[in-house]
Amino acid sequence: MSASTERGSHRPTVVLIPGLAADARMWGHQLAGLGPLAPTAVATAHQPCGTITAMAQAVLEQFDGELLLCGASMGGMVAMEATRLAPSRVSGLALLGTVAHPETPEMRQLRSDAIVLFEQGRSEEIIRANVPLAFHPDHASDPVLTGRYLSMVLDAGAETLIRHNRAVMARPDARAHLGGITCPTLVLCGEADQLTPPEHSRAITAAIPGARLALVPGAGHMLTMEQPQRVNTLLREWMAAL
Repeated sequence: MSASTERGSHRPTVVLIPGLAADARMWGHQLAGLGPLAPTAVATAHQPCGTITAMAQAVLEQFDGELLLCGASMGGMVAMEATRLAPSRVSGLALLGTVAHPETPEMRQLRSDAIVLFEQGRSEEIIRANVPLAFHPDHASDPVLTGRYLSMVLDAGAETLIRHNRAVMARPDARAHLGGITCPTLVLCGEADQLTPPEHSRAITAAIPGARLALVPGAGHMLTMEQPQRVNTLLREWMAAL
């Protein structure tokens, strides 16, 4: 990351916010594709935080000035919360495969059960079982793509998996403030996303004035890795319209 993308920059910085137990590896293609157009960086300060609000505050503290926030999955929750906390600093918002509503009882129970297994040292078992849910059926058997995903999530470790899951379980209800978002907003979702199905992205789009929705064919939840060129094209179009 160059100095111009951190404190002291006077240009809007594109901030890519990873999902649960994810890191810059999920944004590799976007770093390469968007970097020539604007200062671009992957948020890291939120990783040790235990709530979505604390994560949002950490991201806002990591970068100065105007921000173009791109958040995927849990990162989208963080981006929405950062926009609520500092609307004047967010000049553009891109939300990928995320939800605005609070955790459902069913998902709360699934996450609680997973946390027990993470605590027992069974992280790999759980994350491997999650692959068919995270990827489009055409990609779920791709050993290179799924191998990168598994390495990324397992490298995060059980403590991060537990902390991030608990943060998502206790996430705020973002729906109350979506109607007040005034910056240009792009909402993306894989057409085959099983973890945050397209109806959630449709609901977010309907709630944010002027928001644009794009469903990405051939992608599941990990659309930045599954269809990187299409995602990059959509993000570049969003940036060009700002």
